[in-house]
Amino acid sequence: MRDGGSTRSGARLKTSPTVTVYDTTLRDGTQGTGISFSVQDKLRVAERLDEFGVDYIEGGWPGSNPKDVEFFAEAAKRSWKHAKITAFGMTRRGGVKVEDDAQVRQLLEAGTRVITVVGKTWPLHVTEVFGVTLEENLAMIRDTVAYLKLEGREVFYDAEHFFDSYREDPEYSLATLKAAAEAGADLLVLCDTNGGSLPAFVAEATKAASAGAGWRVGTHTHNDCGLGVANALAAVGAGAIQVQGTMNGYGERVGNCNLTTLIPLLQLKCEEPLVRGLERLTELSRFIDEVANVPHDIRAPFVGAAAFTHKGGLHVHAVQKLARSYEHIDPALVGNERVVSISDLSGQTNVLVKAESMGFKLAKGSPEVAKVLQEVKRLEHEGFEFEAAEASFELLIRRTLGQHRPLFELDEYKCDFLRSGNPSGDWNKCTAMVQIRVDGEEVHKQGQGDGPVNALDAALRLALVPFHPVIGGVRLDDYKVRIINGRRGTAARTRVFILSTDGKAEWGTVGVSDNIIEASWQALVDSFDYAVLRAGRAA
Repeated sequence: MRDGGSTRSGARLKTSPTVTVYDTTLRDGTQGTGISFSVQDKLRVAERLDEFGVDYIEGGWPGSNPKDVEFFAEAAKRSWKHAKITAFGMTRRGGVKVEDDAQVRQLLEAGTRVITVVGKTWPLHVTEVFGVTLEENLAMIRDTVAYLKLEGREVFYDAEHFFDSYREDPEYSLATLKAAAEAGADLLVLCDTNGGSLPAFVAEATKAASAGAGWRVGTHTHNDCGLGVANALAAVGAGAIQVQGTMNGYGERVGNCNLTTLIPLLQLKCEEPLVRGLERLTELSRFIDEVANVPHDIRAPFVGAAAFTHKGGLHVHAVQKLARSYEHIDPALVGNERVVSISDLSGQTNVLVKAESMGFKLAKGSPEVAKVLQEVKRLEHEGFEFEAAEASFELLIRRTLGQHRPLFELDEYKCDFLRSGNPSGDWNKCTAMVQIRVDGEEVHKQGQGDGPVNALDAALRLALVPFHPVIGGVRLDDYKVRIINGRRGTAARTRVFILSTDGKAEWGTVGVSDNIIEASWQALVDSFDYAVLRAGRAA
């Protein structure tokens, strides 16, 4: 690894990768406070990570919950361009034969080519937490790795608490690695599980783990001291050939090593050819935040909205003359952009790139681009976000350019919710009514549902399906609500995101309003609108 310093037009990458990227956003990342993904969320994120060029995607722990079992079943039905989907689990239990361990069996049943097993490295955990002898722990590691290798799997061994253990008992720490290596493990991953180590010690311990026996080692670091990325860099410098982490740094306690920071550091500064889609990093980061329903960190290195924003007069003056005077890389290398806070042009590049990917031919600086950009800025000021709502963004462009014909004209809609006031009453009733005009014909329909959005969905479908049968095949797979300005309490502005599918493709739509019902209506209408547009293109 070489320190490439400032990179202006992209580092000169090596011809073959020496370091692989292992993403654990869908497993370790979901252990973070406030982070949760549905099965559909996990599949969407995995597809984006695959397109981005991640080598391994850890999908979850099939032995821990039904959601992860379902994810692996669905993942097996899909084709992956680059990444290897990986299942995570632990070594066999103490005193149990590996072939009789239900959790190990579930790892195999997940059907992945790669399996990562975590084992205890620290004597403190072996005796005090697991309650087994040090010798039995080594046997648990050997038996599990050997059994999985006999089943034809690529096996990574996660040495949990390796650095804490190495600090107290280096001999036993290395013995656990030896047990896994001799059993056939393809990679030994050194974990800073508590996130309390310093870079110099991480480098020292990593070198000791890989030098003597020539073992292939990787690194898995946590960010409890704010050193997750620094420790991963130290490990790579000391010989680690794999980096593990999460997008946006999600994870237990304060999080894991942040791959949105580590990847560009290694690729642009150290000339390690990690991914092929680095210019999509910013979009990927914000997409995952939107799917996870968490606010994006505007100050995040490389991908934050403020990462290349210039506000101070001296900085603005200098950067307009010579960008690298106040920028360590070209923002475009990671898909971000330079923003001068006094400029009306910020955002044009992103609009152009997204519009082009949807088939629109727009010229930079044209009146059409200016018009679209103005509308995007207006809506973003109101609270709209389009990173995960590609369908709403395409409809926005079409409306702005006069290329959109709405499905209907709205006269009115209303929702009623009736709840029994009797403590013994066991019924609730939600009814919605829509009155619309389709091609000049007035349509009035009523629907019922579990809640107001479900009822609106039912009523609008009844009204539109006779004119657009394709809407009957649209299913709403996910519904997320985010409060934008919570300080206003119950009057806060609300953003609603809906994920829809027709069984062949998925699309996201968004709505924003002070009223959650209105925000939901906007996203719902966009969903049906896009379904008809999509069907028309396929015809």
